[in-house]
Amino acid sequence: MSNTLTKAEIIDNIYEKSDRNRAEVKTQVETMLDIMRQAIKKDYSLLISGFGKFEAYEKSARRGRNPQTNKAITLAARKVVVFRISRKLRAELNQQ
Repeated sequence: MSNTLTKAEIIDNIYEKSDRNRAEVKTQVETMLDIMRQAIKKDYSLLISGFGKFEAYEKSARRGRNPQTNKAITLAARKVVVFRISRKLRAELNQQ
């Protein structure tokens, strides 16, 4: 169940389905991923219709606990990215 589709496999799949050379496909995939990366860094929501939505948000600092020592610690504020699957894709995944 832990199969992972890598960037290289995505490039190979697109290459096989197109009439472009592998270098062009790699450049296009890298460009698309860079656009997505920059959008998320700028706190934009990234919506891909029929697939889902990526959103970055700030998590404030909070108290936590080191489970090995049971010592209280403060977890620093940080940005996290969440992905919300689209209704359409969710319905496709859950078809029976």
